[in-house]
Order: sequence, then C-alpha cells, then structure tokens
Amino acid sequence: MTKKPIAWVVDSTAYVSDILAAHPDVHVVPLTIHFGQEQFADGIDLTSDQLYERIRKAEEFPKTSQPAAGEFSKLYEKISENYEAIIAVHVSAKLSGTISSSKSGAEIAEVPMECVDSLALSSGITKLVERGIILQERGMKLEEIATQLRNEVKNFRNYILIGNLNQLYKGGRMSGLQFYLGSLLKIKPIIHLNEIGELKALDKVRSHKKALTYLVDKAIEAHEKDGVTSIDLMHGNVLAQVEELKNLIHSKVPKLKVRVGEISSVLAVHAGEGTIAALWHVPAE
Repeated sequence: MTKKPIAWVVDSTAYVSDILAAHPDVHVVPLTIHFGQEQFADGIDLTSDQLYERIRKAEEFPKTSQPAAGEFSKLYEKISENYEAIIAVHVSAKLSGTISSSKSGAEIAEVPMECVDSLALSSGITKLVERGIILQERGMKLEEIATQLRNEVKNFRNYILIGNLNQLYKGGRMSGLQFYLGSLLKIKPIIHLNEIGELKALDKVRSHKKALTYLVDKAIEAHEKDGVTSIDLMHGNVLAQVEELKNLIHSKVPKLKVRVGEISSVLAVHAGEGTIAALWHVPAE
C-alpha cells in the first residue's frame, strides 16, 4: 500500500475549523480537563454548555493537563501505518507542555515528525495548519513546509478580551492586586500572546462597549496597514456579542473576511465565559 506523504496533528486548544474537520489527514489530540477526581477529554466528553454550567457551580477551580507522551506515541504509531511523516502544530510552549509530550511521543514511536511551536493558541494554530495544507498542495516537501510555518509564526497578531477575571486569577494567570483593582474599577483587560508566545497584559478599557471598539480599531488597522484580508473572532459562549462585533467590523471594512468560532474547553477554563479574541496572521511577504 502506498502511504500518504503527510499527516497533520494539532492539540485541542486549536480551533477545529470546517476545513480541518473535513480534512482526512488532520488529527486532533485532546487535552484533559479535571474537576476534582473527574476527568474529561477536551472537545469530546463535555459540550460547551455542560462545561460552563460545571464551571459556574464548581466549588474547586478546574485544572487542565497536557496529553501524555504515551498518548502521542500510540497515535503516531497508528498514523505511521498510513503516512510517511507527520507535521504537528501545537499551542505555545510557554503556555503548555503539550509540544514536549508530542516530541517525546514521536521519539518513542520512532516516526519522522516535524514539530512546530505556533507561539499561539486557538485559530492561531488553525491558520498555520490551513496554510501548511495549501503549501503541501502546491508541492512543497515536509521540511520546507515546517520551515515556512516556523517563519510565519512571527506574523501572528492577537487581542484577547478576558471574560472572567475570577477564572484568570484562580488559574494563576493574574496577581491578587491585579484582580482586586480590575474588579474594583470594572476594568476590561486586553491581553495577548507576545512574540515568544507568552501571555502578557497589553491594554485596559473601562467598559464592554469600549472593548469592542478597541477590537474593531485593531481589525481596521490590520486591514489598512498590514494588508490583512481575513480575521478570526473566537468567543467563550457569547455568540451574540461576537456577531455584533463582526457587524461592527463589516460596517467599517466590508471586504474583510471574518470567521467566527468558539474557544476550546481548555481555553474556556482559564479565560472564562464571555471571552472574545480577535486573531490573524499578517500576510507573508
């Protein structure tokens, strides 16, 4: 049997777009959500509604964990039966040890693999894989594709409006003082993943309306100054708000393509219900 050249692997922090969901060569490895002694595979065992309901009622803050190297090795051994090699694109190594587990799994399975640190999350990973599939269709080889994607991670731009300061604080992503001041002043923090994939505070706004205006302005700037033709709006269980944001953007930049999707369950655990993120890659030169 002739093997296919490349299998694509992402972890469940990625947004599984229609393109990825329909592609036969794309595989998703779930992270795990822990509610006390109960464990749930991200994107498999809980619906979004069930997750948010559990978070609202939970006495103990839920935790998340990366897939074990053994889980990756089993998948990679199975993939190697039908594919010559693997390209894995994962959540920023600054946020999770998933990429380390993936590399170890490939070593255990003894399969050829190129691993790409997206320095991103959610649709930041998705965009890279979609781009890689296009490069593959154009005839580019394994190592060339991986090199190109590693070069393009620097083009990632993102602006994240945190939906629940309490979850960010309990998850250890915000200091007690920041949490107190943010809650007291009703501040809406804007955070982002910086050029090395670290989650950092970027800006602060005083109302939800101003936060949406902030994201609209960033989208307009991306289109007019950087030539961005499409962006993604990801949300944590607030579809109506994101549709409003999409309409605001289209009223200013009608030609800009805007894709809407949900953040993964793992991301929802940390960022909280109500989170809205605008993400895109500046076109490669």
